[in-house]
Amino acid sequence: MEFTKMHGLGNDFIVVFGEQELPANASELAIHLCNRFFGIGADGLVYILPSDRGDYMMRIINSDGSEAEQCGNAIRCVSKYVYEHGLVDSEEIVIVTIGAGEQKVKLKVQDGVALSVTVDMGEPVLAGPQIPVAIDAEPVVDQAIEADGSTFRFTAVSMGNPHCVIYVDDAAAFDLATWGPQLEVHPLFPKKVNVEFATVRDRGHVDMRVWERGAGPTLACGTGACATLVSSVLNGLTDRSAVISLKGGDLFIEWNEADNHVYMTGPAQVVYTGTVNI
Repeated sequence: MEFTKMHGLGNDFIVVFGEQELPANASELAIHLCNRFFGIGADGLVYILPSDRGDYMMRIINSDGSEAEQCGNAIRCVSKYVYEHGLVDSEEIVIVTIGAGEQKVKLKVQDGVALSVTVDMGEPVLAGPQIPVAIDAEPVVDQAIEADGSTFRFTAVSMGNPHCVIYVDDAAAFDLATWGPQLEVHPLFPKKVNVEFATVRDRGHVDMRVWERGAGPTLACGTGACATLVSSVLNGLTDRSAVISLKGGDLFIEWNEADNHVYMTGPAQVVYTGTVNI
């Protein structure tokens, strides 16, 4: 199998093009190939597939074999891939995901290279049952959650996949390994949840660290950055656009008041290409 290793701010993927549909053994392949000791190593296995609803469809399988409905860093990588491989001839394209449907993408291109990618991530879902979270409220803001004897306050947002945003004193130093896995599988979240720990620097800048559902700690999470911005606006902590600083770098996120859509802008990089015996 031919593949391209790519990353968005260190959130890395094995990108595969050429399949007509998601392989039946995609879950097993992801578990094997994403292993950083016995495989290629990645946070997820990404397939670029044909679509009659857009230019291409993206399917992403997490490193634990589960499928993610959406991934902001992966969609930037996919967009860069199809443009730089001549699979599209426009700097404005549509990538389809199972969590957010048809997503409009704009690429900033120089000398044939996509330097940055802006993705229309759609409208945030704020109703508890639709996120889903076992709280019948809209929005789900500043709610209590208990884990191992400690209580946190969280805001829940779906960006095509569920997120739980918790504000802490120092996101960069927070004990992600202890609390991330416990909150990911908390009974309040029937489909598990991505957990973001955030610290607001000012109204235009937020530090965030993430524990991703199905992948664990990653260097960046695009949908998590979007959820963090939405949460911060709902809690009155930031303006409707801000820089979200992740361990792997910065994303610029805007929650547009006119159309209620969230827009994410950031880079994507090719690491190497190769073949693997499957």
